[in-house]
Formats: sequence, C-alpha cells, structure tokens
Amino acid sequence: MTDILSQPPTGDRTAVTTDAADAPGQDGPKTLKRSIGVVGGTLLTLSCVTPASTLFVVVPDLFADLGTFTALTIAIGSVLCIAVAFCYSELGTLIPSAGGEYAMVSTLTGRLAGWLVFVLSLLVVMIVPPVIAMGTADYLAPVVQIPAPIAGAAVMLLATLAGLLDLRANAWITGIFLVLEVVAAGVVAVLGFAHAERGGSALLHGTVAGPTGAPGPVTALLIVSGLAIALFVTQGFSTAVYLSEELENPRRNVARTVLATLAISAAVILVPVIAITLGAPSIEALTSGDLSTMVTAWSNSAVGTFVSLCVALAIINAGIVMVIQNSRVLFASARDKAWPRPVNEGLSRLGRFGSPWVATLVVGLPGAALCFVNLDTLYGVTGVSVSGMYLLVAIAALAARRGAHKNTAAWRMPLWPAVPLLLIVVLVYILSQQEMQYLLWTGGIMAAATLYWALYLRPRQDTHWLVTLPEDTRLPEA
Repeated sequence: MTDILSQPPTGDRTAVTTDAADAPGQDGPKTLKRSIGVVGGTLLTLSCVTPASTLFVVVPDLFADLGTFTALTIAIGSVLCIAVAFCYSELGTLIPSAGGEYAMVSTLTGRLAGWLVFVLSLLVVMIVPPVIAMGTADYLAPVVQIPAPIAGAAVMLLATLAGLLDLRANAWITGIFLVLEVVAAGVVAVLGFAHAERGGSALLHGTVAGPTGAPGPVTALLIVSGLAIALFVTQGFSTAVYLSEELENPRRNVARTVLATLAISAAVILVPVIAITLGAPSIEALTSGDLSTMVTAWSNSAVGTFVSLCVALAIINAGIVMVIQNSRVLFASARDKAWPRPVNEGLSRLGRFGSPWVATLVVGLPGAALCFVNLDTLYGVTGVSVSGMYLLVAIAALAARRGAHKNTAAWRMPLWPAVPLLLIVVLVYILSQQEMQYLLWTGGIMAAATLYWALYLRPRQDTHWLVTLPEDTRLPEA
C-alpha cells in the first residue's frame, strides 16, 4: 500500500508532512511524548467533562428552561453522544493527532472542512473555560466573597500554571480533584433521593415555573432547542482524541478512553439531576436552579459548604484540563502551519516538561481576560458550535472506510454507516431549531474563517495547513 500519509498535497488533498524550510525546527515536525495510558487519559478526559461543575454551573440553566424535563433532555443528549462517541473513537484511532477534530476531518474530507471544524473547536475551547471558571465565585461564597470575574481570572491563571507541567503530573492532580467532585455529586444524589417530593412519573411530565412562579408545561420544541446544551453537558469526552498523541497505543486506547469517559460522565451527571428533580421542594425552587440552597435545606450548612467547596475544586480542575486540551489544539495548528511563520514557530515550542508552553499561555491569559467580558450570549454560540463540530465529524466518519483507510487496523463502530447518517440528520434538525442570533454569530465567524482560508491558506496549500501525524501511527508502506 502506498503511504498516502507522506505524499505531497495535490489539489485540496490533505498532506501530513511538513516543508522543512518552513518548519519551526530543523528536525522535522515536533510531536508530543507518549506518557499516559487509559487510566490517566480517562482521568484527564473526565476532568474536562468535569461532571460536578457541569452539574452545578450548566445544568441550572437547563432547569430554568426545561424544569422536570431536564433529566429527559440530558438522557436524550447522552444517547446522541453515543453515536458521536462512535465517530470520535473510529476517527481518533485512524488519525491520532493532537489536532483532534480538525486533523480527522482534514485528512478524510479535505483541508477546508478541517479548517472550519478547527475554527468551531477554537470557539468552544476559548469560550467555555472562562465561563465555567466564573462559576467558582458562587461556590466559594460560604468561605469568602469574591467577584465572579476576579475568581474566574484567578482560576484561569492557576490552570495556566498547571498546564505548563508534565502531563503525567497533571493526570494525578486532576485525578484527586475528580474524586472530590464525584463525591460531591454523590452527596447531592443521596440527599435528593432521600428528600423526594414527587414520584418518578414527574420525569416524564414536563413542568416548569413561569415568570409568575405558576407551573406550566414544557413543549417538545423546548426540548429540541435544549439538546444543543445537553450535547455540551458531556462534550468533554472528545478530549481523548486531543490527547491521542500522548496516549500509549492509541489505536486501542483512544476508543476505550472515549467510550469509558462518556459512560461514566453521563451517569455522574444524570443520576444527581434525577435526584434534584425529585427532591426539589417545589417546581419554582427547581426552576430557580439554586442548587446550593437546596443542598443546605436538605442537610445543614456544613454539608452545603463541603459540597460548594468540592464544586469550586471541580471548576479549578476543569480549568486545568481545558487549558491542557486547548493548548494542544493550538500547538497542533501551528505545527501544521495554520498561521504566518512567526506565529507557527512560537505556538509550536515545547518547554522543559514537554508541554507546549507558548500555546498554553496563549490559551490561558486571554481566558483570564475574557472573565471580565459579558458572556451572556456565548452559551448559545457554544451550543451551535458544538453541534456544527459534531456534524462535520459525522460527515468525516462516512469517509473513514474508503481508500487507504479501508483496511487499516483500527477500532470500527457498529452499524456503520447508519450511525453517522442518523447523527447528521438529527444534528441538522437541532441546528435548525436554535435561536437566529446564535446562528448568525457563528455563521459570521465561519464566513470570516472561510475568507482567511481563501486569501491566505489556499494560495499556500503546498506549505501551510498540512496535517501531521506521529511517526508511529502512519500507515505502513506495502
């Protein structure tokens, strides 16, 4: 078999080697060190999903819109994520690169599609960490009062410093924090079930408090609209493909890490959501989403403080892993020459611990600054971006079994091509139901990205935006 992964580009075909004259170093493209197995990768990936901070920061917004249908919406989103996880698992074993989605999509469906999915992922990775980080202030309140922007900026700076360390060290740090947040989620679940105010049938009868506090029905359209955020709730399982370049034996371990993370995170999030739905003292209290007050009412102030501090640690944990993930995306984009040469040289530099230190700073410092910006509309933009990113990955999954990749030894999803085809249909429908302002914001950014591609990257396609794969995962020659 001809090694298509080392051929020069022709037309719009993706190349995976780099031009030595334009490379940041003299020894060819730089790759990251393989240092973690399935356990370490799962700990890091679970920490990016950060079940407790998702439960306490993101889920309250769903309670406000969906009331008792929140658990059902998250359950539907988790089922859809199984199809997404199948796509990520197969593509991640075929294209194990720190570039994640963009490396997979570029290699299989063309560099323009890869560039667009990169921009979508960049939107997600730049917006989400500061939004989550600002939630720290609410859960530090029992101990100290700190304005949300300051608390968020402090978390982002701490996460940036941790991101400069060796990845194995970060796996242990985040693993310890992860245990604490799972304990907090477990406490909430036990308390909610112990103080149940309504039966399980409430989960199948959507009720939400209206503006006056009176209960009202939840429509099917609201559920579909909420699915964009529900997909985001467990979205962090995709971190496994960003770490694939540092996973030992990625052909086997990427799929294991993706699927294990999705299963664990869905359970850790969904069980407490069900407990909260059943145990909330009233529909109005559930819709308010004030989980700290509910926990204190179910127990006492000491337990409420313990849970709040665990959540604060979970948010810090999420910040660390998100900075790690996002710096790998920027590192890979520079190594693959997405930017002018000076920018590529800076972002692809590795520090003494093997981490891309310049890319880490570029992710972390602006994230701290974003904590002082009004981010009210960015949840909507993030939901659209995640759905669009999954859509492009599903399309790439349809091309994963053609040409040289057809007989490659890799994890293969069941029910192909039905799974990606069904996923494409569902995601297109979900996107069609999102608010127009969020679609316009995201569409405008995509239009600007396409212009950059047309004016800068495409004229330089022989030397720029060349997807690099680690030497030990390239297809062998016949």
